[in-house]
Parts: sequence; structure tokens; C-alpha cells
Amino acid sequence: MPISFRRKPPPPTTRSIVVDGRQLRIDVRPGSGRQPPLLLVNGIGASLELLQPFVDALDPALEVIRFDAPGVGGSPLPGLPYRFTGLCRLLARLLSELGHDQADVLGISWGGGVAQHFALLQRHRCRRLVLVATGTGSLMVPARPAVLARMVTPRRYLDRGYLRRNAADLYGGSARSQPEHISELMNAENRVGPALGYVYQLAAGAGWTSLPFLPLIRQPTLILSGDDDPLIPLANARLMHSLIPHSQLHVYHGGHLGLVTEADELAPVIGRFLAAGGSGDAGDGRSRAAQNGQPG
Repeated sequence: MPISFRRKPPPPTTRSIVVDGRQLRIDVRPGSGRQPPLLLVNGIGASLELLQPFVDALDPALEVIRFDAPGVGGSPLPGLPYRFTGLCRLLARLLSELGHDQADVLGISWGGGVAQHFALLQRHRCRRLVLVATGTGSLMVPARPAVLARMVTPRRYLDRGYLRRNAADLYGGSARSQPEHISELMNAENRVGPALGYVYQLAAGAGWTSLPFLPLIRQPTLILSGDDDPLIPLANARLMHSLIPHSQLHVYHGGHLGLVTEADELAPVIGRFLAAGGSGDAGDGRSRAAQNGQPG
């Protein structure tokens, strides 16, 4: 009988799990267990596949947990709309279901709002906080009205031609020179859920703002923002950095999707921050480069 030297494919890491009576589609990339896992909270309308380039660029020793928000991708639509508080409770129970008392939490865009809320309301479950291309909610420096209008529907996930035509105005950065690449990135593997799931995500953050409680966030926090982000202008990152006591600001050259398009550059920055120490006081954490508005 011939011997096959073909490697067995790795075991699947994506599965459905029932948390507090609600089904969630999750992906858990195993790690070494030497530090808490990293919980990723994605942007509005995006399924967990969109962040695959970033996950691939992270240290393989780091356990990474991703999920589809209720009504997005492979997670069924909930019976009723939800708010950030309810979603944060669900994420805390997800960590418990996976056997973790604590995690580092990274939120991008809409997910950055969820991450800020989680850091305050589930403080003992969040060791370190990473905020990427995000702002403070309803009270923030807004994008231009024409940009915001394109975010009201998930059309960019459904119509490649529409995204190619609007990628530069929506996302900035490499989207200005490579709109076709951005279109492929956003549509290739991303699983689009029902339109009502997108509406529920919009409703979850409607009227929400983190401005009053940012000084109460005690976790060491890394804030990353692109210098060409039409959706979340850089001024919002500077504002959060000034209000979160133990924060660092890293400005990268790129747009709203920098976590994916510049994954090889940003993953090491985030990895070093997560590995820097325990959950104790991080000191001021404000580098000279960040204070000057330069990449940290």
C-alpha cells in the first residue's frame, strides 16, 4: 500500500456555539496559552472572515477569538434588536463558555464602540484594550455627510461595482489606488447576513457615546488610527487618547481598513502591546511620538 506524505488539513476552527440561548458563529484559533486570548470585535456588517489577513499576521502563539455579531454572517438574526450592553454581556458569557476568565479585546470601527463599552461594563473580563479606526459614537468628529450616507445600507458588501466606485471615498488609504483590491477583499470571503441584521447593528449604537466614561477606562489601551480615514477622522483618536488615562496612540499611514490592508505592519505593533505586561497600571503610556501626532 503506498504511503502518502500529504499533510492532513488543519482541523476547522470555525463553528457554531450556543451562548445564553443564542447561537453564535465563532472562530477560535488556538494559541500557546501563555497569555489571555485576543477577542476581536468586527466592524458593522462584516463577518469574521474579513479579519483573516490580520489574524494570519499575528504571532501564532496568540489565541484569537472571532465571532459574527447577531444577524451578521453565520449568526442567526435575533428576535429583537439589542444594545451594546446586551452584546457585551453575551461576549462575557462567550468567554466563560470557552473557559476564559479574561481576554484582551480589540474593536475596529463599530466594534471599537462595543470594545469601549466592554472595557467599562465588563472591566474584570478585559485585561488590555485595542481600539482601531473608531470613535466615541454619536458625539464625535463626523465624516462628511456624503460618506455617512453610504454607510446607512450594506450595499458595499453586496455590489462589487458599487464598492469599486466608492472605495476611495469610503475607506481612503490604499483604496484610493487599488479600489479593485478593496472590492475583492470586502466581498471574497465575507458572509453577508440579512439586511435587518445590519439595521440591528445600527440601532445597537444609536445615541450611544463613550465620551463621559472614557476617563474611567483603566485598562492599558492602544489606539490606532490612519492618517487618511474618511469614515473616522484622525481627530477622534487624538480625543480618545487625551481622555483615556493609560493610552498610547499609534498613527499609521493608511485608511479605514488599515488593520487588514496593512496587517503586516500593524499586527506586530499590536502584538508587542499585548505582550508588554500584565493587567496592572501601565503608567501614563503616552509616547513622545504619539503626543506629536507621529506614528508611535
